[in-house]
Amino acid sequence: MGIILKRKAVKLFIGFIYKDEAAFQNALKRLEKYYGKADFQSRPFEFLHTDYYRREMGDALLRKFAGFRRLILPQELPAIKLLTNRIEKLLLKNNKRTVNIDPGYLDPAKVILATTKDYNHRIYLDKGIFAEVTLFFSQGEFRPWQWTYPDYGSREYAQVFEEIRKIYVRQIA
Repeated sequence: MGIILKRKAVKLFIGFIYKDEAAFQNALKRLEKYYGKADFQSRPFEFLHTDYYRREMGDALLRKFAGFRRLILPQELPAIKLLTNRIEKLLLKNNKRTVNIDPGYLDPAKVILATTKDYNHRIYLDKGIFAEVTLFFSQGEFRPWQWTYPDYGSREYAQVFEEIRKIYVRQIA
């Protein structure tokens, strides 16, 4: 029989897809009210890996990541995903999203994404929210699985998560 250990706090991050910097800033400020100041922001990346959001949000989309100072417990992820969905709705313009907000967390070994979509490699958490282990840490870097979204599987994104991981490791030391 295994010994049940108390879960350690993990590092919340949010991925944003947006066109207008003001929409990103608005969403970020709302999230900082709940999770403290962002202690990491990536540079904006051109979002070119899929046209999934094009009809709703337009062309020339950008992706940016933020890590938050306040650590969370893993079981908070469903509530965070529901909150980000509400913020997306609050920021609608002409009934279309101005920002897509994707929460997740990392610990020293992995990057977890929250999603409302079920699939064979996702685990149901609560309240209609699933979790996916998107990246794993091995030999000093984050690496993708076969199911990892192409953008998350890129070396550029892995480097972002490695930077967030460094901040987190300092926080828990």
